[in-house]
Amino acid sequence: MQKKERISLTKEKKDAMAEAVKRYFLNERDEDLGDLAAGLIVNFIIDELAPEFYNQGVYDAYRYMNERTEDLLTIQL
Repeated sequence: MQKKERISLTKEKKDAMAEAVKRYFLNERDEDLGDLAAGLIVNFIIDELAPEFYNQGVYDAYRYMNERTEDLLTIQL
């Protein structure tokens, strides 16, 4: 089994994500989230959800490149 790798982001990106989480909770749920709570949600998303989105992106890129590679065969003489 492969070691689960953590997706790493810069502090600036994590802070921007935490601010987005805080805005979402305020606008959609009328809840004022603190920095700690928003940071914990961001960390949860990074650890538990982001790998699935990443893997889907890798698969989509693979499928796209595979289709383009097959298209190369059409230009054979």
